[in-house]
Amino acid sequence: MATQDFLVELGTEELPPKALKTLGNAFAEGILQRLEKAGLAYGNHQVFAAPRRLALLVRELETAQPDRDVERKGPAVQAAYDAEGNPTKAAEGFSRSCGVTVSDLVTEETDKGAWLVFRSTEKGSATAELLPAMVKASLDELPIPKRMRWGASRVEFVRPVHWLVMLLGNEVVDCKILGLTAGRETRGHRFHHNDVITIENPADYQRLLARNGYVIADFEGRRSTIRQQVEAEARKLSCEAVIDEDLLDEVTALNEWPVALAGRFDDEFLEVPQEALISSMKEHQKYFHAVDSEGNLKPYFITIANIESQDPAQVIAGNEKVIRPRLADAKFFYDNDRKSTLEERRETLKPVVFQSKLGSLYAKTERIARLAAYIASQEGGNSDWARRAGELCKSDLVSDMVQEFPELQGIMGQYYGINDGEPEEVCRALNEQYMPRFAGDELPTGLTGCAVAIADKLDTLTGIFGINQPPSGNKDPFALRRATLGILRIIVEKKLNLDLRSLIAVAIEGYAEQGTELPAGEALNETVLDFMLERFRAWYQDEKIPVEVFLSVKALKPSQPYDFDRRVKAIHNFSRMPEALALAAANKRVSNIMAKAGDLVIPDNVDEALLTEEAEKALASALSAKRDEVQPLLGERKYSTAMERMASLKDTVDNFFDTVLVNAEDQQVRLNRYALLRQLRDQFLHVADISLLQKS
Repeated sequence: MATQDFLVELGTEELPPKALKTLGNAFAEGILQRLEKAGLAYGNHQVFAAPRRLALLVRELETAQPDRDVERKGPAVQAAYDAEGNPTKAAEGFSRSCGVTVSDLVTEETDKGAWLVFRSTEKGSATAELLPAMVKASLDELPIPKRMRWGASRVEFVRPVHWLVMLLGNEVVDCKILGLTAGRETRGHRFHHNDVITIENPADYQRLLARNGYVIADFEGRRSTIRQQVEAEARKLSCEAVIDEDLLDEVTALNEWPVALAGRFDDEFLEVPQEALISSMKEHQKYFHAVDSEGNLKPYFITIANIESQDPAQVIAGNEKVIRPRLADAKFFYDNDRKSTLEERRETLKPVVFQSKLGSLYAKTERIARLAAYIASQEGGNSDWARRAGELCKSDLVSDMVQEFPELQGIMGQYYGINDGEPEEVCRALNEQYMPRFAGDELPTGLTGCAVAIADKLDTLTGIFGINQPPSGNKDPFALRRATLGILRIIVEKKLNLDLRSLIAVAIEGYAEQGTELPAGEALNETVLDFMLERFRAWYQDEKIPVEVFLSVKALKPSQPYDFDRRVKAIHNFSRMPEALALAAANKRVSNIMAKAGDLVIPDNVDEALLTEEAEKALASALSAKRDEVQPLLGERKYSTAMERMASLKDTVDNFFDTVLVNAEDQQVRLNRYALLRQLRDQFLHVADISLLQKS
């Protein structure tokens, strides 16, 4: 089969920078999927995405679909001909639908009789005929939240389109898409080469754009170039560049011909907390900042120009001129904010609504303070510090700095707390309350920070569930799922012996003390607990722990996350032991026997006088010995060791079920055996319901 390289490029106005990478990949994937569905083989491919273009190069694409054998089964021969051997209406109708006469059909003998069959070869379509529809469909499916129209055109796209290149080999694919007629002419850099570049062969695309057009079309290549240039500029300054990956992606999407330039700002601005300066540089100007070997901010920035200037000093001076008022604003906000204490700012939280049914932010800080103090006391921490941190934890939200840079919430609270002379751990907790901010983020370092972080998140969880507005589907406006995972991570990874049921109860009491009615009622505690424990499911899936292990522990509903985690790890280890499957099956069998016992009153203790079979005597003896051996381990929560010890019961349990008739005719004997089996099951239920390890 003949092959040719294929190139498609859509030229546009500057595309949304934060969406460029996604648009480029989606455009390419849509076309490639359709090529595969059409049965068209190809070699490798390369995706291009730059501010003014989306493109795809496909190497060695087949120029036509392979021919396809077509077979259609018609009526049975018996129904296809009458007694005289003439074709019936069934045979004639089938042949007409196939576009042939009855004589063109063949007869096929099968185990179920003879049938009329139509066979033909369907010639594959030329690739050039298929490509326009594929490209158009891919463009139509791009993840564009809102499309726009321009001029008098009815065409819609994320930005106005200006040119379309479609080449199969050295031939233009004849088509019109988005109002554009396909050709071989692309455009260079808006300033360096704002002119046509003719593409004769698809393979020349990237090289011609870079050499003649001052455009690095490859997103990843451009990204790598920017990283290298930024790091080189930092080295010239004897600094280290801090490269935020999201910012790097955005800057890559803003530039076709990137040139890194370093600028400087006044040392006086270093008096402002560096996080505020970094936010100003990064969010507003898209600058990379530089630090020394100890991580301290230096008075430099590195910007990416989309032009190779003949006088770069002028470009640098312009950027320095632009950044100065930004940093001056940050300094003004910082100086002005420090004129009021966090305690004074707390009063301004009273008219700020947290949630219309749950009161103000001020009321929320009261509840957080109460719950945080309780948490700290449970773990032997300083409850006064936790209470104080809870009271002040939202005060920075009404500061000028956080109003301007919302991402600095908590961070500025810590700085302002230090300025007010608050205890160091209280100040640190004002920032740590929001941790973890995202998956894999760091956790609070101190117990006070842990207490406030848990209290803040749990107060929101309880309140939102209390007014019957839990997450639904993809809708989770208060980020309750993320908040729950944050609570679980803190408790588990910090090894805190906190009980969720108790914490939720204290949170509910906090609302009650303020006179806030939570319509969810008495079931609220269990509802919130169930929601929180269910979050563990995804947690353990990420750790490749089978869902049966999670369910076996969740069945007991242990409400201490750290304890829950230790049980899961123990059962996971146990499930990989050779004895696990048999003991899980035995527990499943016992569970079924107990369920069928109905209203029978099973004795609490085993009557040794009623034990007649050697196997049941052996089981009773083994259970008694194992109980004495394992009980101290369970008390110390050494679940893994306990389960390893209980695994040795396997042979004794197997022997019991092999030789003993559980449902004996004598009711007393039967009930005594039920009691023995319940002791067996209860022994494992101290850790988990291992019967659930049996896959149904």
